[in-house]
Amino acid sequence: MEKMQISSFYSSLLLLLVLLHLAAEVRPQLSSDFYAQSCPNVLKVVRRQVLNAVKTEMRMTASLLRLHFHDCFVNGCDGSILLDGSDGEKFAFPNINSARGFEVVDAIKAAVEDECSGVVSCADILAIAARDAVLLSGGPSWRVLLGRRDGLVANQSGANSNLPAPFESVASIAQKFKDVGLDSITDVVALSGGHTIGLARCFLFRNRFSGDDMPLESNMASELQSLCAQSSDGNATAALDRNSVDVFDKHYFTNLKRERGLLSSDQRLYSGDDATTKALVEIYSDNVALFFADFANSMIRMGNSSPLTGSAGEIRKNCRVVN
Repeated sequence: MEKMQISSFYSSLLLLLVLLHLAAEVRPQLSSDFYAQSCPNVLKVVRRQVLNAVKTEMRMTASLLRLHFHDCFVNGCDGSILLDGSDGEKFAFPNINSARGFEVVDAIKAAVEDECSGVVSCADILAIAARDAVLLSGGPSWRVLLGRRDGLVANQSGANSNLPAPFESVASIAQKFKDVGLDSITDVVALSGGHTIGLARCFLFRNRFSGDDMPLESNMASELQSLCAQSSDGNATAALDRNSVDVFDKHYFTNLKRERGLLSSDQRLYSGDDATTKALVEIYSDNVALFFADFANSMIRMGNSSPLTGSAGEIRKNCRVVN
């Protein structure tokens, strides 16, 4: 009887160990030291290329940050936004004539391939480049979790429906954040603070001076109306963060308090009927350290949105096409 009990105990223990092993295999395994052995210099290589790009065009910081954001909100952070093709995410409504920086990603990938061929995914390159872009524009740094693999298909319809739009309500945008695992309103406001750098096209904000229900400071309204009148195609651009275009700081939130939000969705964070978003705008406008900390935490959380790991997907040789 005692032998049977011992045998049963060891059988149960063995089964438990097998189950734990299987669980470890299917659970996403992102870590900051994922390439410590296979490509130990990858962070230095990417940083060097991002720095070169920023020296050429400071706006590239916002472009690289936006690529990572738009990638993670469609199919998870799998590099699918980089795939060429008329049915790709590049040609989705929110990205066409807007998403940019693909040539910079090509240059980063080429440099990384020279360092360690066939090891680092394009999805991870986007995550690292976004962090470096924020840091090089004066913003916070964070430990980027790595180990993503590249997706095999793009999702244009997903990009059209999943990406937050500047004409949407806070509730609608918050739901899209929840859909990718960002279930706190803090994520919405903190990541919206990424608009402290970069530009937007008239097409996305000309409603601000033609019937929008969010307030807009009168001098800014006149200037924007004059700017957009000169651009029949709606592609003229204005700074998302007026008077602080290229510096990653808390000035974006100060502008919202002064009714100088360029996009309707930005101004709605402060002037809309959501007391929580208004309170966070007030807090961040006075506390840059807290904004930086919350932004970094939200970026880490966003970067963990449905990554492909293990044997899923692939490591693309060219970020624009599947192998």
